[in-house]
Amino acid sequence: MTRPLDLKKRRVFADINLIPLIDVALVLVIIMMVITPFLLRSQIEVNIPKSSSTVPGQDQPLELTITRSGHIFMGTRQVSWDNLERELGFKIKGKPLLIQADKAVELDKIVRVMDIAKRLKVGKLGIAAIPSGT
Repeated sequence: MTRPLDLKKRRVFADINLIPLIDVALVLVIIMMVITPFLLRSQIEVNIPKSSSTVPGQDQPLELTITRSGHIFMGTRQVSWDNLERELGFKIKGKPLLIQADKAVELDKIVRVMDIAKRLKVGKLGIAAIPSGT
């Protein structure tokens, strides 16, 4: 009592389902978007001096980093000294400015940044330091 095979009803489903592939690709893109800022920030090497009187900030400041070699970074993007005032003028807009300078940076470079901040009428200016207990 076998039934005759109906070939029209028993077709092979040969389509590729792309939805799981797209889901995995989007998850990987989101992971890369979250991780990238941390990777870029860790590549700028700065040896910040220690201080016994540090105060944690409340607003998110615009970070300006001066490396040992004298290169200057606004966030994670390198800026030339010639374009610093123009770039800082576009980005500052009421934010506090935090200068992160290596211990070996000459004082005149820090003063130069502070002069630019004064010309741009930056309200709050800070210099980053590590608490001396750490």
